[in-house]
Amino acid sequence: MKTLLTSLLGTSLLLTGCGTAKRIEALKPEPGNSTEVVYNKTSSFISLPVSVTLADIEGQTNKLFNGLVYEDNDITADNVALKVWKTAPIKFTDKNGHLVSVVPLKISGKVRYGTTAMGIDMYDTRDFDINANITFDSDVAMSNWKLKTETKIASIDWVESPSVTIAGKKVPVTYLVNPALKLFKSRIENELDKAISDAVNFKPQVLSALESVSKPMLTNKDYNTWFKLTPEELYASDARIKNKQIVMNMGLKCSMETTVGQQPKQSFDKNKVVLKNDQNIPDKVSISVAAISTFQTASQMISKNFQGQEFGDGKRKVTVQKVDLWSKDKKLIVPLNLTGSIDGTIYLSGIPNYNAVTKEIYFDKMDYILDTKSALMKTANWLASGIILKKIEENCRYSIKENLEQGKKAIAPYLNNYSPVAGVFVNGNIENFDFDKIEITNSGMVAFIKGTGKVNLKVDGLK
Repeated sequence: MKTLLTSLLGTSLLLTGCGTAKRIEALKPEPGNSTEVVYNKTSSFISLPVSVTLADIEGQTNKLFNGLVYEDNDITADNVALKVWKTAPIKFTDKNGHLVSVVPLKISGKVRYGTTAMGIDMYDTRDFDINANITFDSDVAMSNWKLKTETKIASIDWVESPSVTIAGKKVPVTYLVNPALKLFKSRIENELDKAISDAVNFKPQVLSALESVSKPMLTNKDYNTWFKLTPEELYASDARIKNKQIVMNMGLKCSMETTVGQQPKQSFDKNKVVLKNDQNIPDKVSISVAAISTFQTASQMISKNFQGQEFGDGKRKVTVQKVDLWSKDKKLIVPLNLTGSIDGTIYLSGIPNYNAVTKEIYFDKMDYILDTKSALMKTANWLASGIILKKIEENCRYSIKENLEQGKKAIAPYLNNYSPVAGVFVNGNIENFDFDKIEITNSGMVAFIKGTGKVNLKVDGLK
């Protein structure tokens, strides 16, 4: 009887042991303690083709080149004294790559005529007023932030020939006025050059625009994500005239970084920016877009992949109830909460990667954490199988297509007639997005994609 009871008890314990899930106890890898929140900081080169309409330059030049533009009151040197006024707005046109300007002028003067005999001056003077349209031709270049012109008078069209009235008759004095115009020509050419240079000074507007775009921008309110652009160097090619516009290429070397958390500080100092001359500025812009995934969001998406699936062999099977994620030593720790033949949590590690076709994040080189593998060898050797691990790995993936679209949308407003300062407008398009890399922090993962495109900066309404 005692033998029978012992036998039945042993059988009962055996059956109970077969019907009860084994508990796995593996040490939990603690998350890393990195506080770094800068996901990416790379140097990029932005091409900024700049255009300014001749109408804008014309308007500014007319403000500066106005009223009395020349005065010579010394009549003794060359028998003529002149005062020259601009009487109507300057008109600018372009011809064969040159800036052509027509300036309406009024010349008021005095001519002295007569002779000196026996040490006695026998001179008389006459006043005259004449009008002329003077055409100037200017070569255009760029120097020290300003439009630089080298202007020469192309022609002088007198409304009537310079003359004075003597004894009721008009007497031509062109032979007196023309020599005086040699000095006048040089002076007025220089004055026009100076007015154009002062009118088209890119420095205030460009630096104000750079200062504005360098302010950190909140790109994602939910994740408190910031994008920061810091200008480093600025380049410009020579200016030229095309289609009634002054055009030139500017290139901005800058660093771009995406951060999560507190708003980063603006580090741009406009007083340190130097404009360098460079004729070989590329016409495309390269920009980095961040697709951000918090560990919480990613783990929820991966957990859904495991719903309704069992992993195992024969009667020995487990179901994944929940997936968590955190970072440690530049890898992702993937805890899987199991029920079934094994009850408890196992820990895997892997390196995140990106599938450009499916737009999914998946985990490369996934393996059991060393302590987890030791626990499995003692309690569930069958679960440590590479075949089961491979099947689990196939489910550890999630799509970031929506995140990428959000990243693209975040930069779209800054490429659609964006005006960082009055009179400056930025337009462009970014395309050809390619995967760059994934970075891990203690709060999530960021997939970076690089896009190329074109951006143009237009100055419309110089002030």
